[in-house]
Amino acid sequence: MSTRAAASSPPAVWVDLPKNPAPIRRPTIVPVFLPHAGCPHRCVFCNQIAITGQADGDPAPDLPALMARFLKEKPRSPQHVELAFYGGNFLGLPPHRIQSLIAAARELVREKWIGSVRFSTRPDTIDAQRLGWIAGSPVGTVELGGQSMDEAVLAASGRGHTARDTALAVHRLKRAGFRVGIQTMIGLPGQDNRSALISAGQFATLEPDFVRIYPCLVITGSPLAADYRRGGFRPLSLDAAVATCARLWRVFARRNIPVIRMGLQASAELSDGAHVLAGPYHPAFGHLVFSALCREALVRGLRRLPAAGRTVRITAHPRRLSQVRGLGNANLAALTDRFALAGIRISSDPDGPLHRLGIALE
Repeated sequence: MSTRAAASSPPAVWVDLPKNPAPIRRPTIVPVFLPHAGCPHRCVFCNQIAITGQADGDPAPDLPALMARFLKEKPRSPQHVELAFYGGNFLGLPPHRIQSLIAAARELVREKWIGSVRFSTRPDTIDAQRLGWIAGSPVGTVELGGQSMDEAVLAASGRGHTARDTALAVHRLKRAGFRVGIQTMIGLPGQDNRSALISAGQFATLEPDFVRIYPCLVITGSPLAADYRRGGFRPLSLDAAVATCARLWRVFARRNIPVIRMGLQASAELSDGAHVLAGPYHPAFGHLVFSALCREALVRGLRRLPAAGRTVRITAHPRRLSQVRGLGNANLAALTDRFALAGIRISSDPDGPLHRLGIALE
C-alpha cells in the first residue's frame, strides 16, 4: 500500500466528494476565553471552565499583554489578525463591560495589532439595542450558538431560546453588515439523525457565512454529567458521530457554506481524560470525518469495477492522501477486506482537483 507519483494510464473510474465550498479568508485568531460570562443560565452540556482550563470568566482581561504573548511582535498584516471572544455570551455581558472590551479592541486596531474582532453570543441577544452597541466598532464577525432548530431538542438542552430566535438573529446581523457563523451540535438530548439533518438544512437555508459542527460530549461538572451517571443520557459513539457529521458536512457543502471546524479544538484539558466523562471526543475528529467521506466515495467507485483479487490504484490530490488512507491506514484495510483486493497503491496527482478521486485496476 505504497504512495507514488501518478501513473500515466488514466483511472478507470472517477468519484467525487461534494466540492469544497468557496474558501474564506482564515485570519490568525487570537482567542480570549470568557467562560460562562454573560450566560443567563447553564446549558446541560456546558462546562466552559473544564473545556478552557480557566478558573473563571473575568470579562476584563489584559488584552495588550495577551496580544503581546500570543503574537510576540506586531504583525506585518494586522488586517489578517482577529481578536476573538469565546466561551461566553458576549452580548449578554453588562453594557459597560461590552463597551470596555470594544474600546480596548479599538485601541489594538489603532496600534496595528489586529484588524477586526469576532465574538460568540446567543441568538436571543441580537436586538436593535445591542446591535447599536457594536455599530461602528471593529467587530466584523458574529458567531451564533444556534445548536439546533428542533424546539424539543433546544428545550431538552436547556438552551432557553427558540429556532425563531436564531433565524431572526441571522437576518438582523446580515442586514447590519456582519459576517455570520452558526455553531451547531449533534448528539444532543432528544436529538436523532433526522432531527440533526433537518436542523442542518434549516441552518443552510439561513445562508450563514460559515458553520462549526460540534458533537455533544459529557463534560465533568455539566448538568448532563449527572444525567449520564444516572443512565438517563447516552452520547453518540465516535463512529456514529463521524457518520452524522459527514452527512451534515455534505448538506452545507452542497449549499456552498464552509464548515470551518468539526469537533472541539484539541486541548490538554480535553485530552487528559479527566474532563470528558463520555462521548465522541477525538483530537483529529475533522480528519476522521473527511476520511469517512473519502471512504464512502471510494466504495461507490469500487462497486463499478471487477476489483476482487486485483490490485487497485487510487489517485488523489496530495492534500487528500492522508484522508484517503484514514488514520493508521484504516480506510485501506477496510476497502481491501470489503472488496477482497490483492492490494492498494496510492498515487499523488498535484494537478488534479481536490474533490476528485481516481480508481484503476492494475
